[in-house]
Amino acid sequence: MSPARKQPSSLGDVLSGVLRSAGIAARVEQAGIIPEWPSLVGPQIAAVTEPQSIAADGTLFVHVTTNSWMMELSLMEPELLRALNAKPDRVPVKKIRWLLRRG
Repeated sequence: MSPARKQPSSLGDVLSGVLRSAGIAARVEQAGIIPEWPSLVGPQIAAVTEPQSIAADGTLFVHVTTNSWMMELSLMEPELLRALNAKPDRVPVKKIRWLLRRG
């Protein structure tokens, strides 16, 4: 009889292991906010914003179409942070930096 063969690991499992061992799994999970942005903030806010990146300190950089929207969104920041941080296993976003979109 031949020895039992080990089943191959899925690519997702291998990638998760590599990210964990490199110490960046939490950062990758945190960056998941960017593609989820429209579902987290709603269609009206998503239409006038575009998330750009998230820094290691938890600052999310977001482009905004106009100054008036930037002012409105800065007033809504506590509410938006609650929505962004609702997923319990994700490293939290601590601050949103609103940037006026140029051209």
